Amino acid sequence: MLSGLLDFYQTTGFSQLTWGMLSMWVVVGVLLWFAVAKKFEPLLLVPIAFGALVANLPTRGVITYSETSEAVFVVEAEALPAPPGSHHQHLRVERVEGGLYDFISQGIKLELFPPLIFLGVGALTDFGPLIALPRTILLGAAAQVGLFLTFFGATLLGFTAKQAASIGIIGGADGPTAIFLSNKLAPELLGAVAVAAYSYMALVPLIQPPIMRLLTTEKERRIRMQSLRKVSRLEKMLFALGVTVVCILLVPDASALIAMLLLGNFLRECGVTERLVKSAQNEIINVLTILLGTSVGLTMRAETFLAPATLKIILLGVVAFGCSTAAGVIAAKIMNKLSPKTPINPLIGAAGVSAVPMAARVAHSEGQRADPGNYLLMPAMGPNVAGVIGTAVAAGYFISAFAGR
Repeated sequence: MLSGLLDFYQTTGFSQLTWGMLSMWVVVGVLLWFAVAKKFEPLLLVPIAFGALVANLPTRGVITYSETSEAVFVVEAEALPAPPGSHHQHLRVERVEGGLYDFISQGIKLELFPPLIFLGVGALTDFGPLIALPRTILLGAAAQVGLFLTFFGATLLGFTAKQAASIGIIGGADGPTAIFLSNKLAPELLGAVAVAAYSYMALVPLIQPPIMRLLTTEKERRIRMQSLRKVSRLEKMLFALGVTVVCILLVPDASALIAMLLLGNFLRECGVTERLVKSAQNEIINVLTILLGTSVGLTMRAETFLAPATLKIILLGVVAFGCSTAAGVIAAKIMNKLSPKTPINPLIGAAGVSAVPMAARVAHSEGQRADPGNYLLMPAMGPNVAGVIGTAVAAGYFISAFAGR
């Protein structure tokens, strides 16, 4: 009887549980608490957390790991005779084996998910505030300072240049771009970098306000900005086309992200593709968010996520995000010194990170805390959307600089 129970126990997943798995359940609980109880980016954190939970259970048929902990496929194929006039043989695949997410996660490894999510982001984004107040693009550029400061800091802590670039991009608070870059330069850090990027996106309302208040005075936070002019549809379409050409010529390695972002935006602004816009804004981006989030979560296995290097990445991510926020605010203060007749509320500089539209909302909320009649949401959207483009350009630079090394 006892032997039979032991045999049954060995066939269950209980016998394969480890303390590392149980520890990761706590991490999953924290992520779900932020997502469900605090409503911090639930569309992102819920799939990631659930994927992390599944990754730390003894599953079968979800993902297959070899001895090197990399997903593997088993493929059986039969060689077919070369067709007449050809010297090349063909293969007929008889059987392909692998877990569910061995196949789904190919959307990350083959670099499909991040650009397609950018299609939806572009379809949801209004570049009008940036076009109406073009100098705010400088604030989006300034916020990228945090990426490069963290890059140098990570190299000093012993990370390779490729790994440091993947860590630094966390400061842009742009999950798809972080995944895209990490997959190219440091796939071994993909899980930690993606979770840090998405987590700090979710924690924008907690991380940014103290930095914004520290670097601004009450008088500066009360600055009221002029109402933005109305931007025509033609201007928006020309902007989408122009940015596509300029950015791809500048950083060809970011072409996939830039092209899909501006394609989505052009579909939005041209006024004749309503069905395509609705699909990009809803079905496409929603399905991809589920698949991308769970795929990222499944990389959070205990033996890799609880390593000391991962903790360093989490801490460096905070530094990157904080430096990006501070750089945007300081840049706005400098702009005010240079052009005092048309002041900019420095709070909108913090929106230069790519967390759209969360960072813009935080800047607006902080402005209203100082002056309830101050409306900064639309002006803050300028640097916010500029930050999306800026982070993609920075990623393209890192890829061109380090991918071949």
